[in-house]
Amino acid sequence: MLDIFRSDAFGVVPLTLAINNLKFVPGYVSSSGVFAESSIATTAFVIEEKNNILSLVPPTPRGGPGITMDKTRRNMRMLLVPHFEINDAIMAEEVQGVRPFGSEDGTENVMTKVGERMQLAGQSLEYTQEYSRVGAIKGVITYANGTSLDLFKEYSLPVPSNTDMNLDSTANDGSLRLKCATITRTMGANLDGVTFSGVEALCGDAFFDALIKNAEVRATYVAAMQGQELRTGYVNAGQVWGSFTFGGINWTNYRGNVGATPMIETNMAYLYPTGVPDLFKTVLAPADYIETVNTMGKARYVKQYTMQNDKGIHLDVQMNALNICTRPLVLQRAVMT
Repeated sequence: MLDIFRSDAFGVVPLTLAINNLKFVPGYVSSSGVFAESSIATTAFVIEEKNNILSLVPPTPRGGPGITMDKTRRNMRMLLVPHFEINDAIMAEEVQGVRPFGSEDGTENVMTKVGERMQLAGQSLEYTQEYSRVGAIKGVITYANGTSLDLFKEYSLPVPSNTDMNLDSTANDGSLRLKCATITRTMGANLDGVTFSGVEALCGDAFFDALIKNAEVRATYVAAMQGQELRTGYVNAGQVWGSFTFGGINWTNYRGNVGATPMIETNMAYLYPTGVPDLFKTVLAPADYIETVNTMGKARYVKQYTMQNDKGIHLDVQMNALNICTRPLVLQRAVMT
């Protein structure tokens, strides 16, 4: 059994390639492509805040010249890339009989078992990644151990106030559309001239329900002979519960919980502009293995090593990723009343 695991097929690089090619079940934010990934060769990096924009400060060679600091630079922080690791094991008895003694013919069968374990671990890490990215859209990234990274507090930026959408209004007077326009204009102003292609809103269940029931929304769709759009708002039970456009904003009923707690609070909506280059960043750091020191970070890593007395094989699956919003002031919040 151990001759198989000591073959080249079970090295760090092949296993890492395998898990990065697994078909995960990502959430809506992760699959939307709004987060741009970049790799670093260290486990920490510097973020500079200038004119309310967060940007990565490039590393420089040891012993060489550093970057030139101009007088307009205001706020810099060293941030650590969080480390997420899942430990598993395959016992010798689990792969008993998959190959004749002295033959490598069973490698493919054992790899299938390893792949099954990596699939489960990979899905957990993908779920963790999605949770972090939803947090970046909120401006506060929260982790399972209760710690968090509040971008507003970290860089002394004002927290966006909640826009009261007054969704229970029975008036069809254009006031809701005006609130949508105000949110969009605020985003445009805070982008400081950078163009954007649209606005996305991640909605909690109660917020989305009230939005669909709103008199102004329903009148708009009925008048446009698109009432079917509202009737089909709940049938898209994949990564989201439903989605439709009103007031120039794509309102999406987000589907995803942490236990029994929804990632998007039921009476809230979190809005962000789309089509803005590098608005959301995922920084990938290398794994904590000897062979990955000073290498560029990858999305996932897998390593296997032998148990004491050759009883089986330990499997480590890990992710080292930090998700941030580089322009926190463009993030807007809406509340249902």
